[in-house]
Amino acid sequence: MKQVTITVNGKEYTREVEPRLLLSDFLRHELGLTGTHVGCEHGVCGACTILFDGESARSCLTFAVQADGHEITTVEGLTSLSSPHLLEDGRTEGGNNLHPLQQAFWEAHGLQCGYCTPGILMSMIPFLKQNPNPTEDEIRHALSGNLCRCTGYQHIVDAVKLAAEKMR
Repeated sequence: MKQVTITVNGKEYTREVEPRLLLSDFLRHELGLTGTHVGCEHGVCGACTILFDGESARSCLTFAVQADGHEITTVEGLTSLSSPHLLEDGRTEGGNNLHPLQQAFWEAHGLQCGYCTPGILMSMIPFLKQNPNPTEDEIRHALSGNLCRCTGYQHIVDAVKLAAEKMR
């Protein structure tokens, strides 16, 4: 067992973990943050994508011990990334707790079953930060690491374009 201290969604957690424990399992089973989905367990599908020190990473390919001393953001923590829009009670302006990217997915019908959605959202956060005015081709390229079995991706692309407009 190894003691780790990981900041997740702005809150610090210290736990004793097995060295072989995956970060995805730590988030889901130790912290109860089940928005991080496990799809392929090989890093191919993107369902387990989180932000590791602000950059997207596959939590199914990362051990919890590798996150010791680092900052992790899961889909549950997206609202904290839009903190300029937060009210004192933790809600965002307009009364909901959605990040502008989540709001755009809702408005543009960018999800169906929702299983892949958290990973897509967590992949698009750093993409939109680096590219605030992306073309459709750039969005499709950025999405290529996330598999969705339910949609034809067009609504997802539309949602990312809408989010880019909202976030500029």
